[in-house]
Amino acid sequence: MTDGQSSPTNDAQIVVSGLTKQYKNVLAVNNLSFTVEPGRVTGFLGPNGAGKTTTLRMLLNLVTPTAGTATIGGRRYPDLADPLRHVGAVLEASSAHKGRTGVNHLRVISAAAGLPRQRADEALALVGLTPAAKRKFKGYSLGMKQRLGIAAAMLGDPRVLILDEPANGLDPEGIRWMRGFLKGLAAEGRTVLVSSHLLSEMQLLADDVVIIAAGQLVRQGTVDQVIGSMAQGVRVRVRTPQADALTAALAQGPATVEADGQGALLIAGVDAPTVGRAALTAGVELHELTTERPDLERVFLELTAGKAGIR
Repeated sequence: MTDGQSSPTNDAQIVVSGLTKQYKNVLAVNNLSFTVEPGRVTGFLGPNGAGKTTTLRMLLNLVTPTAGTATIGGRRYPDLADPLRHVGAVLEASSAHKGRTGVNHLRVISAAAGLPRQRADEALALVGLTPAAKRKFKGYSLGMKQRLGIAAAMLGDPRVLILDEPANGLDPEGIRWMRGFLKGLAAEGRTVLVSSHLLSEMQLLADDVVIIAAGQLVRQGTVDQVIGSMAQGVRVRVRTPQADALTAALAQGPATVEADGQGALLIAGVDAPTVGRAALTAGVELHELTTERPDLERVFLELTAGKAGIR
């Protein structure tokens, strides 16, 4: 632990409080507050222009807030002692001199930060780039550059990792590796904050999510809590040539029925067996009877609908 005044339980906690950023006539972030806990992967989600990158840049002291605070372990980033050992961050694909090898790129960073030379080799091994250690940066694919950026962020063995779109350029195998890697870091008690547009992947990766739109908080909670908060919840999808008869058969119960505009009925308030029994009793022919459970993508689109990005 690098900060002697932080307790073991909060030295890696991220707290954003009333954070605001005004760019002339554009309010990029508007009174935003949320908390990111150690030992968990938190997905930071929002439409394009929602203010995600601006928020991360304020957290890392790359942009000065108009109002509010963003702290890591109770301190602003510039007030951290030896920040590279406390926070690792990747806000874009790694950049390096095109003629420098991957390992030499990391050795330069290590030397500048006063870290042992061997940390470059250890960080490369951590992200699976040891076979490409002596390849020049100009020969790296985008996915390899992403891994090199993560290796650079891990040089100081930080308690907090902040990543902006880390899966860009990764193939399916690389995305699966990333998922296991980040989950492993969280399991060690580190704080992992990840901004991403890959909602299906975030549902697999994240323990918690913070969803923003137009610079404001829309929803925060565990993935299950956020998905469970969706008003429509579980629905039954039905296709039948006798839609009116089935609707009438369900009219006396708690079910609500609506057309999806694609020839199917979406039924809420009852489960699939109840719908099937009602159809059998009424002599209604069914062509499809499936249960639809909300996923993170559906919830995200519902929560952010009509809330255009502002950046």
